[in-house]
This record gives sequence, C-alpha cells and structure tokens, in this order.
Amino acid sequence: MEYKIEVNNQTEIYDIGKVAKQAAGSVMLKIKNTVILAAISRDDKQVDENFVPLTVQYIEKTYASGKFPGGFMKRETKPSDFETLTSRIIDRSLRPLFPDGYAYPTQLTVFVLSCDPEVDLQVAALNAASAAIYVSDIPVNKSVSGVRIGRIDGELVVNPTNTELSNSTLDLYVAGTKEELLMIEMKANASMDNNTLPMMTIDPMIDPTLSENMLPVQKINEATEEEILEAIDKAQEAISAAAHAYEEAFSPIKKEDAVLEYKQDLMDDSIAIYIDEFYKEEVKDAIAKMAKSERASELKTIIKKIMTDDTAIKEEWSEEVVKNVMNDYKRKIVRKMIIEDGVRADGRTLTEVRPISIETNILPSVHGSCLFTRGQTQALVSITLGGDKDGQMYELLTKKGNQVDNFMVNYNFPGFSVGEATPLRSPGRRELGHGNLARRALEPTLDVDRVQTIRLVSEILESNGSSSQATICGGSLALKAAGVNVHKLVAGIAMGVVFEDDKHAILTDIMGLEDHDGDMDFKVAGTRDGITALQMDIKLGGISRDTLKEALYQAKEGRNHILSIMEKADEEIKVNNSILPKLELFSIDPSKIVDVIGQAGKTIREIIEKFEVSIDLDRDKGEVKIAGDNKEKVEAAKEHIVGIVNQPSRGRDSRGRDNRRGGSHRDSKPVPKFVQDEVVDGVVKRIVDFGAFVELPGGIDGLLHVSKIADHRVERVSDYLEIEQAVKVKILKQNGNKIELALVK
Repeated sequence: MEYKIEVNNQTEIYDIGKVAKQAAGSVMLKIKNTVILAAISRDDKQVDENFVPLTVQYIEKTYASGKFPGGFMKRETKPSDFETLTSRIIDRSLRPLFPDGYAYPTQLTVFVLSCDPEVDLQVAALNAASAAIYVSDIPVNKSVSGVRIGRIDGELVVNPTNTELSNSTLDLYVAGTKEELLMIEMKANASMDNNTLPMMTIDPMIDPTLSENMLPVQKINEATEEEILEAIDKAQEAISAAAHAYEEAFSPIKKEDAVLEYKQDLMDDSIAIYIDEFYKEEVKDAIAKMAKSERASELKTIIKKIMTDDTAIKEEWSEEVVKNVMNDYKRKIVRKMIIEDGVRADGRTLTEVRPISIETNILPSVHGSCLFTRGQTQALVSITLGGDKDGQMYELLTKKGNQVDNFMVNYNFPGFSVGEATPLRSPGRRELGHGNLARRALEPTLDVDRVQTIRLVSEILESNGSSSQATICGGSLALKAAGVNVHKLVAGIAMGVVFEDDKHAILTDIMGLEDHDGDMDFKVAGTRDGITALQMDIKLGGISRDTLKEALYQAKEGRNHILSIMEKADEEIKVNNSILPKLELFSIDPSKIVDVIGQAGKTIREIIEKFEVSIDLDRDKGEVKIAGDNKEKVEAAKEHIVGIVNQPSRGRDSRGRDNRRGGSHRDSKPVPKFVQDEVVDGVVKRIVDFGAFVELPGGIDGLLHVSKIADHRVERVSDYLEIEQAVKVKILKQNGNKIELALVK
C-alpha cells in the first residue's frame, strides 16, 4: 500500500507491505528517483547484558546510480566512510526510542536501491528506517524525522537539494520526534567573496590585467550562537510537522506491539544503605581518582572488597547486583556535588577548563606536529603535505566519476590511552565519527582553492573525555606548524548538562565521568567569530531554549579561553621549512605556454632537471603547477618561468618553433589611453573562471570580471559569453596596461 506524504519541501512515497514481508517491519521509500528499502528484524532470545543490542547497516548499492563497484572485486564489500557515518547517524537517532530493558538482538538494514543525485540520502535513509521501526511489532511508538537546514543567500532552507546545499553557508542536520530533538550535527561551509578572484588562481605579478583591489577574500561563514538557535528552531518546526504526518499516516497499519520481557535494573536498597554506611568515603576517593582516568578500576576494587564482607556472604548478594547498585550510588554522588555544591569530582568549578599545555613540531622529520594536552587528555596530531595526486579517491552515488579528497583527518584511539590492554584494530564508527567531526571543524579555515593535499592524523595518547576536541585544537596548530595557510585558529570544547528536579548545571570541558553520568553532552568547535562545527546527542523535551542558549554561550567562553592559549603557542611556532614540500599554482597567458615548453620540450626539461621539480601545464587555461620537496627550488623554478614569460614574445608556430627570420622581437606598441566610463567595442579573446579577457581598440586586453557581466551572480561565464564574440564594454578603471571593464547590456 502506498502512502504519499508532502512534507518539508519534498514528496515522500512510502510503499508498505509490498517487499520484505518476513521482516518485523519494512518500507520502501521513494523521493524523486531515489528508492530506499529499510527492514528491521528481531531475535526472540534476549542477550545476557542489559543494553539495547541494535545494529544499523546503511548500504549503498552501486547499481543504484548505474555504476560498477570500484576496485578489483566487482561487488559491494567494505562500507565507505559515508556509509559508516550514515549508519552512525541512524543509530544515534533511533536508539533512544527503544524501551528501557529491551535486550533483543535487533538488525536494521537500509539499502539504497536507486539514487537521484539531488536527494539527500542521509535524510531519506533516516526517515525510511524510522518508518520501518514504527510499523513493526517492536514497541517503539514515536516516529522520527530527519531534516537538513541550509542557509542560502541569507535565508534558511529546509531540505535543500544537493546542488543548493553546495552553495549553502550552513549545513545543519537534525533528527527528532514531534516532542523532542535527539541528535544534531552542524558544519560551516567556507566560500569566496563573489567580487574577488579565486584563491591562488592568478598571480598579479604575472598577469598585468589584475589590480590591487581584486585580491581574494575568503569567508569562513562561522555561525553565531543566535544563528544556531534560529536554525534549530526552524528544524524543530519541520521535524514536528513531519513526525505528525508520519504517525497519522502509519498508525492505522502499525502492527500490534509484541509481548516482550524487559530486563529490570538489578537494584537493592539494602545494599545501597550498606555502601552509604561503610564505604561512602572510599567511594568518594574512588570518584576523585576516576576524575583522572576513564577507567573504573577503583570501584571494582571496592566491589570485590564488599563481596568478601560477612554481610554480603550471609545475605548472598550477587556481584552483578552490587555492581549496579555501586554505579547508581556513584552517579548520585557525582550529580549531587555538581547540583548542590557547584563542585566537580576533580575539584573544578562548573566553568573551569582543565590545565592546557601545547608543544609544536616535536617530531623532527614530520611536516608539522602538535602535542596538545588538556588535563588527562592528550592528542599528538601530525600533518603530511602532498600534491593533488596524493588525495584519497572515493565514490559517491550522487556524483559521477571518482572524487578526490585532499583533506583527510584520521583519528586513532589505542587501548593504552585509557590504560587497557587491548589489541590495535581497524577504526570503528567512533573513530570515524570523531575524525569526521574534526574535519568539519577545521576545513572551513583552509583555502577553498588550495592545491595541497593534507593528511592530519591524531593519535590519542591519553584520554579522559573530549579527545575529539583535543584533536581539533591540536590539528589547527599542527596545520600552522606545517606552514599551511590557516585563516583562523579553531578550538573545540565538550560541554555537559545535569538536571535534577527544577535545577540544572552546565559543565564546561567535561571529563569521561561527567560524560557518562550527565544528561546531555555536546561538542562545539569554532573560531573567535563563531561556530564551525557542532555535535549534540540530546533530548530537548524538558530543556528550555534559554537553557540551550546558556549552554552555547558558556561554550563560547570556554572556547575563547582555549583560543587565547593556542594563540600564544602559535606565536612560538617555528616552521621547519627545510623538510616541507612546496606546491605552486599560478596562471600565465596561454600563448606563453610554448615559450615555457621550448623547442621539442627542451626548455621545460632543463627547468625540471635544474630545479628538481615536477611541472604540469594546462595549455587552455594557462595554468602552471610546480611541485617539489624543496621549497627554495620550487620558488626558484617559478621565478625562472616568470622570467621566460616576461620576455618579449617571439613568433612561434603550433609546435613552438620560431617562425620569423632571426627570431627577432616584435616592436613594442604604445599603450592606448581610455577615458573612464567610455564605452568601446571589444572582442572576447579568452574565458576563464573569474571572467573574460576582451581585446580593445589598440590591441590591448582588458579584464571583464565575472561580477561585471550581469546584475546577479554568474555561475559560468561561458553561459553569457563566447570566444570571438563582439561586445560593448565600459572602461571602469585604467592603470597603465591594467584595464577593468563592465559589460554594457
């Protein structure tokens, strides 16, 4: 049976009861040409432990977009990072809905069967997964909706298309029910000012048509706290509307809840009284030690001691029950200290950040490194720089061909960081999620049109909470230590909230103990001017907007405190230029490419051999790319090519050979003079990303910038102009042979 739901700027068609009918619940969702199957199954036997054994697998079938699987094996194998991160988003959004004590192994499978390049797969996947659970016999009686909020041309947009999202300054993904929000992820998107040239595309020293007021300006587009709150309000309205629509449509066909047994919390009031009477001080001492480690070994020692007491033996107390009672008792003490005394387990105030120390470039053979230590959390972050060929190739269903990732963030969490003797394993969902959060926080501060490939690796050497935020802080400084052009420093901080009755406390820079025993945690990363990335796992049903606002502004204070320490460390960085590779990208007049190549390639071979560099040339765009392991030699090669380009042109044929007797230089012509605002005839001679070069009377070229072609933003210059097209242009400004033009309609 089909259910057509118009909600949040898209038409969703749910086909229920048609396929996968032996699953506990299944749906097939269609949005435009995207088709997603979600099916959930449940075992009849409970696990021994008291937790929700939910497994979520989101899988993209390559046939969904008419592709073959990449690599040697021509079938889907290991999930991509995007698939893993999407599985994690679905899990975090749906897990809180399962009833307390539910311990039946449950498998949620989401297949992408057909892909429309404009449909947001993460939004569609979560909505399909939620519908499958809601119509099943699993006792989940709330519907979840996912929405994405973008900010395009200053306006908030619900569920923008993928093309629209690429032009958005904000990317906010929110999941929740009609009453409360469950999960939030946000990132800022950097952009270039429309009235400037693309970063690192043209060197004004080489192309004389550029003027000084046309230097590139990059916008990081950080979101302020108020802008975040406004976007969350918009998301909450959209989610509530969608959840109401889903429940209204699916309630009549929802299966009757299965009759299940639920595990009860193993509690015993008499044991709690016994612990309070005889072990209260020992538990407090253990909590103080836990403030320095994520391990609970001290509590385990006390539990074993209790089990040897005569009372425990006579009463035949179960060690599992004692353990549960002890954990609950510990939780109450921690929360009471915070709410009533305003003091935390390690003695800090609620707003106090743990001591921070920073060392940079401690690894002599590494391009850049930073050892960032905050309390008992320590991250060693290293940077490796390379060329565009060093990027990570990957595929996306929504895009054709292979994509290349030239900014990678790898987060590693070895067992010794928390004192555990566990073997090293491949990165799991947690590691990929933390690395992705750090990437989202840092990427907006890098050049939009950077030509470097950057790999950032964070080794967590010690952990007691907020290791992902230590990765962000250390990563920002490691980038600086490697000489990367970072527009602003980024700091990250983890916050927590504790609620008791009508009281609440907001905690800055939470440790592992507070993360475990708190009611809400969120991570905020950004610059002094705003937030670049945000991640929250929350329930806002009982949380007022004022409380959330208070938490965001308290996070801002903590972030600025950390940034002050980072700024001092930045001033002391000594970049090891001797080991840094160098990559230069600049443009020259395409007609001068033959001069750089030389007869039969002689000139370019001499440059490569002399300066020990590699050179790539683009004849059509006039782009020159020089790469090498020695910065000085790369810069010398660039100066050598600039010298060749600045020599008077020689007439050459298509093979680069001198086609005039004696190879004499042509006579130089005087530069014609124009009057400001004068309208003249011209001919388009060259089209580039940032505009067009127009030949004017007298044989000189002027620059018609992309911002002067139309009265609105122009995406592609070739949509408006073509080579050899006759045009009328107005002279805006002339400075010698530098002439700026505007198109006359």
